[in-house]
Amino acid sequence: MCLAGAVLAGAGCSGSKVMTKASNELPRYQVKTMAFVPFTTIATPQVRDQGDQFMSAPQSVRRSDISVGVPSNVEPPPRQTVVVPAAAAEKVTQLFWTRLRNRAGVTVSSPGDTGKAAASLGEDPLKTTPDMTAAAVAKKLKQDAALIGQVLVYQERVGSRLGANPPASVGFEVKVVAADGQVLWVGNYYERQRPMTEDIMGFIHRWAFVTADELAEYGVDEVLKEFPFGAGGEK
Repeated sequence: MCLAGAVLAGAGCSGSKVMTKASNELPRYQVKTMAFVPFTTIATPQVRDQGDQFMSAPQSVRRSDISVGVPSNVEPPPRQTVVVPAAAAEKVTQLFWTRLRNRAGVTVSSPGDTGKAAASLGEDPLKTTPDMTAAAVAKKLKQDAALIGQVLVYQERVGSRLGANPPASVGFEVKVVAADGQVLWVGNYYERQRPMTEDIMGFIHRWAFVTADELAEYGVDEVLKEFPFGAGGEK
């Protein structure tokens, strides 16, 4: 079983780095229009393990409002912290938008327009949740659902394509929430690139230590393979 949880079922996986899950209620919904709320970055700093200089998945990932879980093989307890750069949210937003704006079978409103609508709600972040915000935005824009996401890990490699210590690490979550508040689908990607001795297939796939941006692009493409809205091709 890829993920645990009573609300979502019918899990799909694209390898251990990507996990997705659809709600049992999804067949009842026809999602033809979707508001794309720009991604945010997690406020809690990432954590870094000092032992081998590799960054471990932040504990706050598992406490995230939209978290669906991360691979369990994380590193030992952390001792240092680093923040997720603000530009990471813009990067992941753009990667998703580039692929979704011309997706056949579903019309996705731009992150710019949706972001303005979200800002105009004037909701108190202490009294609302990302799910509630997503539903409110979908209602305001008269869309069937809204897509929201959060970047949880975005650490650049230290080194080059031939050798990096630590290598790049990227993690994000994405969720589609119907206008009535029902969570329809959740996707999660987390990867800390590992050397060939630890992940031979993953390293052979790239034959280099890639950048965080390259990991993010890979993660977006893999998550969207499981995206159940639209036909997957261009209009």
